[in-house]
Amino acid sequence: MSRRDPKAGRSGPAWRHANIGRLLNNAIGRFEARVLELMSEGGHGETRIAHVNLTRNLDVEGTRLTELARRAAMSKQAMGELVDQCAALGLVDRVADPSDGRARIVKFTADGLVWLDAFRDAVDLAEREMRAELGKATMDAILMGLADYGARFDTLEDR
Repeated sequence: MSRRDPKAGRSGPAWRHANIGRLLNNAIGRFEARVLELMSEGGHGETRIAHVNLTRNLDVEGTRLTELARRAAMSKQAMGELVDQCAALGLVDRVADPSDGRARIVKFTADGLVWLDAFRDAVDLAEREMRAELGKATMDAILMGLADYGARFDTLEDR
């Protein structure tokens, strides 16, 4: 695939559709749509992809809102809205932080842990489907390359 169509000019559309950012975004969109489809098929159709910004950054033992926002690269207010939405769905709750009684942490509820198990299973199945479509060698190269490329931006690296 050519990265630049010489006829399109510098501001033409070709580079906008073939750059790595666009390709990665398309792949993420497809993968996450499949995960949500599997979740819905499994009886967990209540969540949207935005909620995953909370759940993928939430430690099972609980995490402070400010840390969740940092990990997701979101404002505290936006993360607070996601917490409110997931709390209304019964997936998370705000509880006292055992290390600081004045602070609150966000923690999965019992239903939230059931949801988390279903999410893990959906991600695993979607990844197996992707591996079957792309082949082992391609999938291994993608995983290794993305892990190397994004390692210093991993917001959970300190865990």
